[in-house]
Amino acid sequence: MAVLNPSSDISTYIQTIFEDAMFVARENNMASRLVTTFNDTGDEAKPRSSSAYGEATINDIGETDDLTGQSFTPSVLATLTPAEAGGQFFLTDTRMSADPFGVRNDAAMELGLATAKKINTDVLGDLASLTGGTVGSAGTTITWGYFFAARARLQNTKAPPPYRCVLHTYQWHRLASAASIAAATQPTPVSTVDEITRRWFVGSVADVDIFVTSDITPDTSDDAKGAMFSPIALALDMRRAPRLEPERDASRRGYELNMTTVYAHGVWRPAFGIVMTFDAATPSS
Repeated sequence: MAVLNPSSDISTYIQTIFEDAMFVARENNMASRLVTTFNDTGDEAKPRSSSAYGEATINDIGETDDLTGQSFTPSVLATLTPAEAGGQFFLTDTRMSADPFGVRNDAAMELGLATAKKINTDVLGDLASLTGGTVGSAGTTITWGYFFAARARLQNTKAPPPYRCVLHTYQWHRLASAASIAAATQPTPVSTVDEITRRWFVGSVADVDIFVTSDITPDTSDDAKGAMFSPIALALDMRRAPRLEPERDASRRGYELNMTTVYAHGVWRPAFGIVMTFDAATPSS
């Protein structure tokens, strides 16, 4: 049975004047800006596949040698299959007339924020499926040495730049602490120490753009999987942008607010990404 939201839900607050409503704290959606994104909306069900050709072989040949034909047939690397996601609030007429928060607009905003969070976490969850290699391991503390090892290995996969690194915020804490006044014995450039000390976050190191998020979920052992990758390694295929549709239900004396979207996500060129597995326990010092 559908969950209803009657006026009794806020009966204890009706006599109080509020300045503003509070929403569940969320981060901005960043994942869609870091990966390859498709936005054509002609077909909401048809899968999208990536393919690659094999590498040609060039041999030394003699004056009278005859060249031999080689196969030039693409093979499928990955397939993205669209799926629909959505959520609903039902607001009674009495609730909307009595609620001091402006609940109609707040409910619509909440549905939008929740949809954005789902897309963000779905794409970030694909980091663990990259196949270009792994740096670090469960229980290991991330260091700048590991960071640059991932950079070297990523280039060795022939991944095209730019390069991006996504880490859990607690993993970044370890790196920032190692390159700050808290670790003055480290041979860290003074400019980097100053930048981290003043701003905490540094947007890029070498030629790698760094992004930090709490939407990567650590496992039960407090380890998290970040990654360093080329944007072509992952893809987000938006077949239908988030759509909010109000619908009047006269018999129930209220409105449904329906938010739906159709999209696919996953690895696109999986070899162009290095998984970075490190400890992400809550820092205490």
